[in-house]
Amino acid sequence: MKAITLRNLPSELDKAIRKRARGKRVSVNKAVIGLLEEHLTRDNMKRAELHHDLDDLCGSWTHDDAAAFDQALAKQRTIDQDVWR
Repeated sequence: MKAITLRNLPSELDKAIRKRARGKRVSVNKAVIGLLEEHLTRDNMKRAELHHDLDDLCGSWTHDDAAAFDQALAKQRTIDQDVWR
């Protein structure tokens, strides 16, 4: 396999890559390879054109995020008895 060295990587880009690596629980190297594959390979480019879903969000919530979301949904799931008479 070939190796590439990146110089002068902007700090915001570095932070974004590291955040993605943590979120996906992979190394920084695998995160960068994944990003390159997603954006540059022909098959993934075709797939990206066909599917615009929420795969990137899968597994990214903390337990507290999920609890807050469930609590917000609970309010919406209550039935207004006056409306359904």
